[in-house]
Amino acid sequence: MSEILQTAVIGVGYLGRFHAQKYAALPQANLVAVADPNAEQAARVAEECGTRAVADYRDILDEVDAVSVVVPTQQHFAVARDCLARGIHVLLEKPMTVTVAEADELIALAKTNGCTLQIGHLERFNAAVQALDGVLATPRFIESHRLAAFNPRGADVNVVLDLMIHDIDIIQTMVRSPLDKIDANGVSVLTSEIDIANARLHFANGCVANVTASRVSMKPQRKMRVFQNDAYISIDFQDKILSVHRKGEKEIFPGIPEITSQESLFESTDAIRDEIVAFLAAISNGTPAQVTGEDGRLALETAIRITELLAETSG
Repeated sequence: MSEILQTAVIGVGYLGRFHAQKYAALPQANLVAVADPNAEQAARVAEECGTRAVADYRDILDEVDAVSVVVPTQQHFAVARDCLARGIHVLLEKPMTVTVAEADELIALAKTNGCTLQIGHLERFNAAVQALDGVLATPRFIESHRLAAFNPRGADVNVVLDLMIHDIDIIQTMVRSPLDKIDANGVSVLTSEIDIANARLHFANGCVANVTASRVSMKPQRKMRVFQNDAYISIDFQDKILSVHRKGEKEIFPGIPEITSQESLFESTDAIRDEIVAFLAAISNGTPAQVTGEDGRLALETAIRITELLAETSG
């Protein structure tokens, strides 16, 4: 039986509360404490999860092996750096940091101190995405739409860093080729930041991805379409549906093959729980995180490049 890891959650707002609940319920983890400067919120989550609350996360760093860092983006670097410097494993919410230089420093610190650094790109743990093994080959064209109603929780960053970064991460993981060129445009609607954006990513291997994200839409949508030489693949992240369409052996017209289709509907799973279980397993087994610091850095770098382009075109 593997050793029980002593854990904590730093930042227990909307998302951090869910992290605390998962750690409290997992047999391989002991939730030592939750930390948040909002004493009332921290106390509420601590009581709910059967643990204690502290205002300052630094008060518990001597007691824990691993933490989830779920604080506002601007605080990611400082909090994660403090933890990694003490040899504590870190599950860090996305976007990883504010700058690429900060991401590089965290990656180097984790490596130096032998720590697992996992980035919270939650869609990687979506059942429809995980079912792509054996289906995905070499994508040639990708189109994604991530549309949502406005939520003030993500308003501390623009829509690229709030929503589009999920699809950037998945697309770059699929394509695994350097970016040659980016085109982007966007507009502010409800906030001072960009609220709806489109980016066209041109990869060195010839693949092109057209990515749209909005946080001012009335109807939510989280879909991606992938075209490769032998198939058209549709991923519905929201409803957990994976559809694969391929050329059949018969012809519907001379020289035109029929299309065969297979649709798989997956039961809803607890992606946050799966993410945390994977994090704890990577620590216990000494294996790489499923979403590494390098993965988080790559998505962040692309998101920042898009943001800079948007600033030029909208300014």
